[in-house]
Amino acid sequence: MIARGKNASDLFPAVVKNVACKNIEVKKLVYVYLVRYAEEQQDLALLSISTFQRGLKDPNQLIRASALRVLSSIRVTIIVPIMMLAIKEAASDMSPYVRKTAAHAIPKLYSLDPEQKDQLIEVIEKLLADKTTLVAGSVVMAFEEVCPERIDLIHKNYRKLCNLLIDVEEWGQVVIINMLTRYARTQFLNPNVNEALLEEGGSGDKTFYGSDEDEDEDEEEKENKAEAAAMAKRKPYVMDPDHRLLLRNTKPLLQSRNAAVVMAVAQLYFHLAPKAEVGVIAKALVRLLRSHSEVQYVVLQNVATMTIKRRGMFEPYLKSFYIRSTDPTQIKILKLEVLTNLANETNISTILREFQTYIKSMDKDFVAATIQAIGRCATNIGEVRDTCLNGLVQLLSNRDELVVAESVVVIKKLLQMQPEKHSDIIKHMAKLTDNIQVPMARASILWLIGEYCEHVPKIAPDVLRKMAKSFTNEEDIVKLQILNLAAKLYLTNSKQTKLLTQYVLNLAKYDQNYDIRDRARFIRQLIVPTEKSGALSKYAKKLFLALKPAPVLESPFKDRDHFQLGSLSHLLNAKAGGYQELPDWPETAPDPSVRNVEVPEWTKCSSREKRKEKKVEKPFYSDSEGDSGPTESADSGNMELWHHHNIFYHM
Repeated sequence: MIARGKNASDLFPAVVKNVACKNIEVKKLVYVYLVRYAEEQQDLALLSISTFQRGLKDPNQLIRASALRVLSSIRVTIIVPIMMLAIKEAASDMSPYVRKTAAHAIPKLYSLDPEQKDQLIEVIEKLLADKTTLVAGSVVMAFEEVCPERIDLIHKNYRKLCNLLIDVEEWGQVVIINMLTRYARTQFLNPNVNEALLEEGGSGDKTFYGSDEDEDEDEEEKENKAEAAAMAKRKPYVMDPDHRLLLRNTKPLLQSRNAAVVMAVAQLYFHLAPKAEVGVIAKALVRLLRSHSEVQYVVLQNVATMTIKRRGMFEPYLKSFYIRSTDPTQIKILKLEVLTNLANETNISTILREFQTYIKSMDKDFVAATIQAIGRCATNIGEVRDTCLNGLVQLLSNRDELVVAESVVVIKKLLQMQPEKHSDIIKHMAKLTDNIQVPMARASILWLIGEYCEHVPKIAPDVLRKMAKSFTNEEDIVKLQILNLAAKLYLTNSKQTKLLTQYVLNLAKYDQNYDIRDRARFIRQLIVPTEKSGALSKYAKKLFLALKPAPVLESPFKDRDHFQLGSLSHLLNAKAGGYQELPDWPETAPDPSVRNVEVPEWTKCSSREKRKEKKVEKPFYSDSEGDSGPTESADSGNMELWHHHNIFYHM
């Protein structure tokens, strides 16, 4: 009944009685029922608390774990001490399954009574030292919930977590990888730091050679350049072996069947790996695009962010982002975003051919997004600007009004870059005012005609005459642009448009929308000076006819990578509850010795065994990444793990 979503809470007293049953299968079922309803029926659950306490001592590990799970599900502050005691005992249990359940109970107790934090941190510290894969993921989850700021608890367990990672269950891997990403950002240096410095030095070069006018500036630039060069030369970057260990041990997980694990490794590489090594994640992410549309949506959001900074990584997989007619709209729009980000001089002709077919789609939102994408390609790649503009002008004769409207808006942005070349297009668009009804498109045309009225001196007054006729029936956004057009024409061609402007201003004076009334009052004072007018009226031409900078068409994913990739906050582009910031790289590396672990005396091997181990290790250290073998004085179990991972890595 519970599995089918039916409410079985009325049967609580009858079910609870069976908690004392000797049959283990029945007992387990009662515990499952209690976990579900303990919070709702707290009083009745409290009555059987002694049974759960007996269950904590049961010889069967499943019963011990279930009893602890039920106990932590009764959210009553009176039993906090009992829960605390139970968790402490379970954390020392012989069974890793019970210890894992103790780790799950920690966040539950913390949310019920945050004052227990210090005691819970002690339990977390104890469980972090656990050597079993079963406990690792759960205790890191508890750590993230209770005390993510206590990074010192991770130091001693860092290498162990890296080595266990491959054998932890999938959801534990996701939690550990996300935590280790933030840990690594606080403990290691930026592997791309020298590239950044060289780039700075390069930009210094350009300005240095270009500045002949001012000798003071010259000196300053010289100093900056020398400083940047010195910084670049000062220290060649050497990767910390622990940083390499993390990258090496997560790489095999790119083959995981779980999309969340692949995504977690991908974000770890993006945030932590040297530029030359980040490329390995591209193939894994493209593989995920064969998955369900929900997975595709999340992956494409992250790919769109990555392509802004690291375009080259995904260029070989361009065709994987081509759009299928069966894709849902949001997937189409994200693929379009990625294609636009990947566009460059070599592949732009292919991408534009692809876009031409998309415009014929029946999905209107997608068509609008494609037209905007063409606009962005045109602004980013100067060689194809005219081609794109001509293509968009052809779309103006399309039967579909939405296509025409979107094209007008994009053309307006492109024309702002070189208006003097394109007076024919402005004339062509002026003729469209009779047919286009979409408010945004009408407003864009009127803005264009007003802004570049000197290029179309004969047509502009006629457009104003037509607009004055239909003024009262227009949308607010269009009315505001009619007022702007009237003001600009009054200032440049008052002989023809003086009466028309006054007529439009009078209509606007009594409009229902106060924005339009205010705009009319403001414009009248500026362009038709009276004795009461202030000093601003002298500057009317400068105000209305100032040169406006051309718009920069940017990706909505620009700067989104300050959120940790793969997180909910990144997906929403807003900070979600419980999100932990991705720290900036430190200027100087913190002391790496904090991660060294003391090996207990009884685990140390004899000198002969040590020699054997050294022989085995040799090829491991002398492989392509030889500088980064384990520096941990690990126990023999860890050494075996190392060799196991090494074989896996080279397979």
